[in-house]
Amino acid sequence: MVAILLLAVLAIVSLLRQKLKARHQLIWLLIIIFLPFFGPILYFLIIRRYKEANLVKRRVSQFKQKF
Repeated sequence: MVAILLLAVLAIVSLLRQKLKARHQLIWLLIIIFLPFFGPILYFLIIRRYKEANLVKRRVSQFKQKF
């Protein structure tokens, strides 16, 4: 039980540090709260892919600007 609570708290802290739109943060917050075990796990899996996709987009954009 303590581990699930800790996981949820870590997910919420991570969520608040992200630069997401307010409505996306609210949706993720509700998912984390109402799905105590699966919500944080989903958040960490999906947000990692989101960060990787944004990193690729930024690098491609920087490459295009050079040429």
